[in-house]
Amino acid sequence: MKIKFNLVMFLFLIVNGCTNSTAVKTSEPEIDLVSTFDVSLDMENQKNLESQFDSVLDPQNLDKWMKHMSSKPHHVGSPWSKQNAEYIAKHLKSWGFETEITTFDVLVPFPKIMNLELIEPNKVTLKLNEPALKEDATSSIKKDLLPGYNAFSSDGNVTAELVFVNYGIPGDYEELARLGIDVKGKIVLAKYGGSWRGIKPKVAHENGAIGCIIFSDPKDDGYVRGDVYPKGPYRMEHGIQRGSVLDMPMYPGDPLTPGYGATKDAKRLAIEDAPTIMKIPVMPISYADALPLLKALEGPVAPDNWKGGLPVTYHVGPGPAKVNLHLEFEWKLRTAYNPVGRIKGSVYPNEWIMRGNHHDGWAQGAADPISGMVSLMEEARAIGELLKTGWKPKRTLIYAGWDAEEPALLGSTEWVEHNRDEIREKMVAYINTDGTGVGFLGVGGSHSLEKFVNEVSAEVLDPVQNISLQERNRARLRVNGNKDAERKDLRIYPLGAGSDYTAFIHHAGVPSLNLGFGGESGGGSYHSIFDSYDHYKRFSDGDYKYGTTLAKVNGRLVLRLSESDILPFRFTNMVDNIATFIESNKKLAEDVTKKTDERNNLLDLKAFTIAGNPKKTYLPPQRLDEVPSFDFSSLDAAFVRLNASAWNYEKALSKLQKGSLSAAKKSEINNILKNVDQAMVSDGGLPRRDWFKNMIYAPGFYTGYGVKTLPGIREGLEQRNWNEVDTYIQEVAKALDRAAAKINMASNILSR
Repeated sequence: MKIKFNLVMFLFLIVNGCTNSTAVKTSEPEIDLVSTFDVSLDMENQKNLESQFDSVLDPQNLDKWMKHMSSKPHHVGSPWSKQNAEYIAKHLKSWGFETEITTFDVLVPFPKIMNLELIEPNKVTLKLNEPALKEDATSSIKKDLLPGYNAFSSDGNVTAELVFVNYGIPGDYEELARLGIDVKGKIVLAKYGGSWRGIKPKVAHENGAIGCIIFSDPKDDGYVRGDVYPKGPYRMEHGIQRGSVLDMPMYPGDPLTPGYGATKDAKRLAIEDAPTIMKIPVMPISYADALPLLKALEGPVAPDNWKGGLPVTYHVGPGPAKVNLHLEFEWKLRTAYNPVGRIKGSVYPNEWIMRGNHHDGWAQGAADPISGMVSLMEEARAIGELLKTGWKPKRTLIYAGWDAEEPALLGSTEWVEHNRDEIREKMVAYINTDGTGVGFLGVGGSHSLEKFVNEVSAEVLDPVQNISLQERNRARLRVNGNKDAERKDLRIYPLGAGSDYTAFIHHAGVPSLNLGFGGESGGGSYHSIFDSYDHYKRFSDGDYKYGTTLAKVNGRLVLRLSESDILPFRFTNMVDNIATFIESNKKLAEDVTKKTDERNNLLDLKAFTIAGNPKKTYLPPQRLDEVPSFDFSSLDAAFVRLNASAWNYEKALSKLQKGSLSAAKKSEINNILKNVDQAMVSDGGLPRRDWFKNMIYAPGFYTGYGVKTLPGIREGLEQRNWNEVDTYIQEVAKALDRAAAKINMASNILSR
């Protein structure tokens, strides 16, 4: 699934910065920061180990495996998805892993009836299908292929006038209200983009709409971007973006087993009682099918920033376009197959390092997810080659291929929920990949691992540019004028949701990373039948240079986590990022207050007009309640304590001599270090969604994949729930103090 607005946007977050870089000053003692490996590894032996690892990597394996695994549709519940799970398990076993396939029975609806018709002012039956292309060998496969649909839409047969709602996010409905347009009882037409797709029907329903249609506009995802498939990589006119619309910001995973594994004998909610299933029918269409709908709309001309790339004047409606949307689904449990391979640690068997990538796709799924899956497999094979030399990892290594990621992160979430207690006790870190492409290395994750990632990315070379991956990213930041380019360690972005790291970091509190290459791959095949081997070979990493480089990066992360005497968690980077989160939330509080005052003042003056057209007035909005003053002093004080703890740990570490700690003391320190991130989760979770327990990061309630930092505070401000702001200032302060206490424990052991 990945960050589903694609890897170009993935890199956009890195290049433009996803935090406010004008943060609270952190006090930095006069000490030299030591490498995460200076006191943890025998670097000569480690370099030899990594050199052996690199030497056996073979891009031809990635090509062979991708061609096989993407040769047929492989969504959860399909024969080829089960075959791919068995194929992965067979290979892991042959490489020396103890292998099993864990299964969960999860609810996934498949479509039975899908009809969409324009019935007024003229009648048009839409095509709703994607054509076979002679240039794409697998596009003609129909057996086991799911049509373009939105999983977890409700059943429904609705007829109503149409309203164009731009991207269908909350701000768009505010604009409609100012124009005097109400969507109650209407069917809305929304563009893909602007947020995760599941937010669009969620907000539509909250505003009274009875149906939702989503299309890919060529301005965002088609011929405006470049040549379309098969001439170029971009979405052709009949391409349809499939995808889930389950309300995953409430909780991901099986909607019938919230918070616990969907085993065969699990107690399940009734479907009608599952809160995350969408409440209105939702359907995705191509921009070829959207064109007659937009042509039939009248009403006000859409604001300039709403207009797309189709050859028509974009009107908002409502009507005279009227449509009938009829959807019925087969609501059934499907078996998800997770192949999982383990190599038991020789020194610390109860400390786990886990790698994961999903194997299910919406159709052929070559880029998403097989490109990432085959990179993981080659990484695992290279580790298997190291085993043949007599080497054994110090810590237990676990490699997984997740099923049913696309419908709602089902395979990974159920695995985490089912094994949560053991995961929280034993797991050191989870490293995720998903689809990968060509260009720049994107890294998101827990900021306790930021320094660690930078040290690896500074050593691995870009396969085309022959400079380090870190320096290539640094150059891009400089070109874009981002002052973080001069930071010693480049920032990694905080994780929201959208792939299989979600349950690990947000529910179990496990330090997590998500990595992939992008920024230069040809887009446009995403979640269509054209996400194929042929498309990937022509327009992405066809020689698998970057897929192999991704294996080098992740291989180093895994091997160094495995072999480190002291785990490479570092907290000065973490506190530096948390400082930016605190400052950006304070700035948001100021902005909310300022905008409230401005709006209320305008209301008093009755000065509402449509920009550029003073003859047309907006409907006057309601007066907003006043914003109270918020007391951040407890959070500021907790941050000061955490900052001091982080630098005291650095000081203690800088004085440590190799060989001065006993094995028992190392184990004690490591057990503390892996629990620092877990200390920042709260059992009570976030408002209205207690499944999300991390107080530092969460996917936004109204952004889906997009991250919210210090989410309890931020969303309280955004949604004007002032009591929540006060409550979560205190909750975050407590979380920082819990983390500081853990770090102090580790420092005290080092100092002794």
